[in-house]
Order: sequence, then C-alpha cells, then structure tokens
Amino acid sequence: MRESGAAMEQRARRDFWLLAITALLVLGAGLGLRDPWPSDEPRFALVARQMIESGQWLFPQRGNELYSDKPPMLMWLQATSYLLVRDWRVAFLLPSLLAALGTLACVYDLGRRLWTRRVGLYAAWLLLFTLQFTFQGRKAQIDALLLLFVTLANYGLLRHLLRGPDWRWWCIGWFAAGLGVITKGVGMLALGMLLPALAAVAMNWQRPMLRIADARFWLGPVAFVLAAALWLGPMIAAVLATDDPAHHAYLRDILFRQTAGRYTASWDHHNPPWYHLGVMATLWLPAALALPWALPAWWRRLRRHDARYLLLLGWWLMVVVFFSIPSGKRDVYIMPALPVFCLALAPLLPGLLRKRGFRMLLLAFGAFFTVLLLLAGGSLLLGHEGSRAYELLARRELSVGSMQLIGWSVLAIGVWGVFALLRWGRRWPAPVLASVLALNWVMQGLVLNPLISDSSSGRGLMRAVDHRLGADAELGMVAWKEQNLLMAGRPVEIFGFVRPWEQQLQLATAWQRQAPQRRWLLVQEAAVLGCIDRERSEAVGRLSSRLWWLVPADAVRGDCVATEAQRALARREQGPTP
Repeated sequence: MRESGAAMEQRARRDFWLLAITALLVLGAGLGLRDPWPSDEPRFALVARQMIESGQWLFPQRGNELYSDKPPMLMWLQATSYLLVRDWRVAFLLPSLLAALGTLACVYDLGRRLWTRRVGLYAAWLLLFTLQFTFQGRKAQIDALLLLFVTLANYGLLRHLLRGPDWRWWCIGWFAAGLGVITKGVGMLALGMLLPALAAVAMNWQRPMLRIADARFWLGPVAFVLAAALWLGPMIAAVLATDDPAHHAYLRDILFRQTAGRYTASWDHHNPPWYHLGVMATLWLPAALALPWALPAWWRRLRRHDARYLLLLGWWLMVVVFFSIPSGKRDVYIMPALPVFCLALAPLLPGLLRKRGFRMLLLAFGAFFTVLLLLAGGSLLLGHEGSRAYELLARRELSVGSMQLIGWSVLAIGVWGVFALLRWGRRWPAPVLASVLALNWVMQGLVLNPLISDSSSGRGLMRAVDHRLGADAELGMVAWKEQNLLMAGRPVEIFGFVRPWEQQLQLATAWQRQAPQRRWLLVQEAAVLGCIDRERSEAVGRLSSRLWWLVPADAVRGDCVATEAQRALARREQGPTP
C-alpha cells in the first residue's frame, strides 16, 4: 500500500530533522570546550582579537606586523562572532560550524532539486560522514568557510544551468564565488563550472541553460566583482592613499605572491602529481569506497547525455587537475570538489547498497576502524609506550588520570562498534558505520579535546610562565608562535614575527637590558644562541613539540650572533617569509 501525501511529507520532515540534529551533534560537539590550537587556528583567532582591540579591520595584523597570508573574511566572522557571544572559545569555531551546516544544506537542497528529496538526503549523509569534511568542519581554519562559498556558488550556477532559467540564483552563484575570493583566492574556481557547461552546449545536449547573448548573463560577472570589491576595493584604495612601505608590501604579497606566486612557484608542501588521488582514496572515505561501481555507472549516464553528471563530474575533474599541476599540494586544496562528488554519487547509493561487494567493503572499513579504536584505547589503558596513540598523548604531558579517561572513551567507542557490527552490520552496514563515526566525533569533542586543550593551545605553557614570573614582571618573546601571544595572561613585548630569529633575540636582549631586574624573555629552543646561559635559564615547558626557555637578564652574555648552522636551523623552523 502506497503512502499518502501527508504521510510522505511527515516522513520527509522526520528524515530532514534527523539529518540536521545529527549534523549539529557531529560537527558541534565540544563547542566552547577548547582553545585554538595549531595549525592555523591560533593565528586566525589572534588576528580576529587584534581587530577588535585595535579597531583596524581592513588590514589584518599579527602582533605588530601586517598579516598578508590570507584575506580577512574568516577573521572578520570570528571577530563578529565574539562581539555576539563574548566568548572566544565559542567565537573562533562558530563560523566553521555554521559554514559546514550551510554546505550540508546546499548539498541537500541541490540533490533534492536535481533528483529527488531522497537523493538530497543521501548526498548530505555521504558528505557529513566523509572524514575530510567532518574533520575540517570541526576546525577553525579557512577551508570550511571556503567550502561553503564554493558550494553556494555551485548551487546557484547549477540551479540556473540545469533547472533554469533562474537569473536570481545565477547572480547569487557569482556573488558567492566573489566572497570565496576574499576568503581564499582560489574561490573563483567555482566559476569553472561554466567549462563543462560550455562543453554540453557545444555537444548540443538539452541542458545547460547558458545564454551568453542574453544581457542578464552579464549580471553574474557584475555580482562577482561587487562581492570581491567588498574588501579589495577599500583595501586597495587605502594602500594607494598612503606612502607606508609596509602597506604596499602587504598589497603586493596578498595579490600576487600568495595567489599566482604560490601556484606557479610553490615554496612549501611539495608532493608528486598523483598526490590528490591518494587524498581521495583515504580522506574521502567511506564515500570513496563506492568508486569501483560508480565509475562505470557515471559513464553510462554520460553516454545518455545526462548534463547533471557532465557538469558535476567535469568540475570535479577540473579541480583535481588544477591542483595537481603545481608542486605545492595539500589535502584541503581539493576539498571544494567533495560536495559535488557526493552529489554525483548519491543517486547511485540505493543500488549500491544492494550490491554485496559494496556492503562487504563498508563492513570491512567499519571493522578496520573499530579495531583501530580498540587497539588505541587498550594501549592507553595499559600504558604501551610503543603505541602511536600513547606517544601522541604522552608528548602533551597529560596526567595518568586524563590518559585513562581518554583510553576508556576510545575503548567504549570500539566496543560499540563491535556490538553494532555483529548485531546489525550485515543488514544495515551504512547506518552502523555512520553510528560508529558519529560516536567517535562526539566523544572527541566532549572528552578528548577538553583534556588536551591546555597542552595543544599553549594555555598551559603560558599559565606556567605567569606563575613563575609573578604579577610585576615584564615579558618579551622571541621566536614566538601565535598561540604564545594569544594565550599570554599579561601584556607582552614582541620584536616581529617574520623577522629572522637572530635579529629578534638581539632586539629582545637590548630591551631587557633597559630594566634587567623585572624583564624576562621567553625563547623557543631553536632560537637560543650561545649568548644565553642555559644553566641560569629555566626550561618552562613544551608547546607543539618545542621546548621553551625563560631567560632572565643575568643569563645573557655578550652579543647574540648565530652560526651559519643555527641560522639554517632557524630558517627551517621559521618557514618561508615574504
């Protein structure tokens, strides 16, 4: 007996709210329970905090230097979030959480409009539990926000191209791509959706709706320019109106070196051309398990001239090829293609779940993940110092009680995995795998992250420094990291960030000599030169696997000049500078 319209609508609402609540739990568990930690999170949070403290929102600033590595969109949103909630532990993560939820909403609705409501749900579920998406959605890096703007741009363009004409969404898509540009320069890649659309037109496929002769077509590029100009316009005007060389250097760096320069002459993250194939085969799990069956199915649909697959798969391929050309590659570079991948895969999922081979792969992945959890939890409880899980947490100098609590939590997830796989795995492998992954992310947010927050964020180190110095002492920092300044409990004197560490130390010791009785230096191990007597200094703790020294004035002897070997080490530790 077929369901009535009212029953179908009620079921659809229930399925949607199940997805929404699960997504909020998986992505938001632990919000407000940890501080920013590397990589990138302390930097962006520090820049956002300085925006509020200085009132300078146009030019991001890290310490006393302009920060030109990334456009300011994420930092703007973090600062705005703080003004709303007045809690940095919530504010620094809130933009990423909302961006991830917004991306899921776009994927769900686009799948619903291009196929059916059920396909939209499948696409969103696939995306939610893909490892890379969940991991980045729970972090305060730029990539989750970029993913939202690129997906929103794809959403707007595809609604017009495949279900149009819809000139309003055409303009929204271009505008979102412009917002992507001022979030991270590669946001304009969303406009590459027009390339497979042009191919479809050239092959006389029924869709897409691409009418360059229509005057309304050009409203899209106008919307793109307007969005990008929200920041670029005032910023460029302000730079041109000043003679300050720092601001002119900022403009050159962010417009050229950090975009075209990073692409054509990458200075870090060197990887082979096939690197992103490995990313998709691992970080796009469990969705990537469907590829052996999906590839021939996609080919059959392309042969039937289904423009939906041509546009989705063509853009996915374009993104992968684009980021495979430069020598510098990171796993997050191709993440904007992940929602499109899930959309193209979702219509095949009901058939795939009836295939024995695919079901066995899901079970095997679930069993493998469960065994890893059991081994990790057991090694923590038994104190196996040779295990990777134990060594990772031991480096953070956690107490025995904290290690055991984490061990019991990880073991509990593994035990649930064993029970669920044995009880329901053969019948419902996908929901069982989703439950194990969901429990893993929730427990990580509620148990693991709060316990390692002090050691990961630098709060514990800076608390120890404050306790050692007392209230009246002054502190200067050399070779500092963003988390040092962010977590400092007192005003701190800094001597540049990108400036070579040898020069920082020379400036710092000169500053210290002006009031030697009350001024101390916090110096990273790699920047401690021969002029510093380590026996008179104090090793105050570790942060990001680096030892930090608290140096009084009487521990400094002579000129602080580095050897060539020390300079080479410092350059490697400090990384590339503009």
